[in-house]
Amino acid sequence: MKCGAVKQLIVCLLSLWLFVSLGSAAGTHLGLPSAPFVDAEDIPAKAELGRMLFFDQRLSANGRVSCASCHVPEFAFTDGRARSIGINDSVEGTRNAPSLLNLAWQGSFFWDGRASTLESQVLGPLFSPVEHGLSGAEDLLNRIRQYKSYEDGFSAAFSVLPQQISQHHVASALATYLRGLVSADSRADRYMYGADSSALTKTEIEGLNLFVGRAGCATCHKVDTEAALYTDNQFHALPVSFARFADKLPGVIERISNASEVELALMIQTDLEIAALGRFAVTKVPAHIGAFRTPSLRNVAITAPYMHDGSIGSLESAVEQEIYYRGLVDGRPLILTLEEKLALVDFLKALTGFVPDKNHQNHAN
Repeated sequence: MKCGAVKQLIVCLLSLWLFVSLGSAAGTHLGLPSAPFVDAEDIPAKAELGRMLFFDQRLSANGRVSCASCHVPEFAFTDGRARSIGINDSVEGTRNAPSLLNLAWQGSFFWDGRASTLESQVLGPLFSPVEHGLSGAEDLLNRIRQYKSYEDGFSAAFSVLPQQISQHHVASALATYLRGLVSADSRADRYMYGADSSALTKTEIEGLNLFVGRAGCATCHKVDTEAALYTDNQFHALPVSFARFADKLPGVIERISNASEVELALMIQTDLEIAALGRFAVTKVPAHIGAFRTPSLRNVAITAPYMHDGSIGSLESAVEQEIYYRGLVDGRPLILTLEEKLALVDFLKALTGFVPDKNHQNHAN
């Protein structure tokens, strides 16, 4: 067998392993609904290529930042920071890194939903001057074309020569990898959907009953009879961080009124006041001021700190805050005992499920 054929076989075998180990987003996963996204072109080779791109620090201006710098597998693809740090090691951004798990069920992306597809979302950080810091598509593609591993990867995934590689191929590969990051089969799933009555403790079952009942958590963190995403994928306004900027609202709105899409994205990444506008910065709808996407609570025990700005440090504090705001929304205080609050926390810890690529580290190919 010729050398080229051997290399191609190796790429295909690695791709098949990745496809099986991550699981297809279109498959069945205990506790999750059937994935809404099915693409016949989402071949294993494309997912493996996306994985290579995701962990490659060379695709940044300083050679030290990869997608995995802010989305670390061991933290359920968050980074454990209140607000993420890009190519400037001393400067925090404005947003907490959200988990990248189960994105196949998500209809828009970023905390404010300003990207409508994964393909449009994944390129933003690469070209952001505060994240990967690449100057544009040609900068990205010139870096990629230097390496034989990428030549083989793009050939296997898209049947293109190095000079034919485009940013659209890059976006497609990354999006395919991300759609394969599926997390399910938690102890809560086994109890609720797997007929395993021993999967949860008595206290955790009490927490579950509070979650879907009197505590009202499932109002936004949806739980259905056949599956649970633990999010409604909607945007809700809670004055977590905007209150301290409220008196500056007219000036803040004026600053974004004529901004282009690219300018607005940079403002959101670098200006805490504009970032605090939430969904409003995208839609300009007054009701969306301070509104952010409801995050899924799957793996919530390993994704601290919480909220869009990382302002809540512990799961216990997050529960306290949610109880307080649930009372505001309902127009009456929600009174839970200490034991009930702890039961809620225990149930949330039982939402930790399988995390793909958990032992993978940043690397250069």
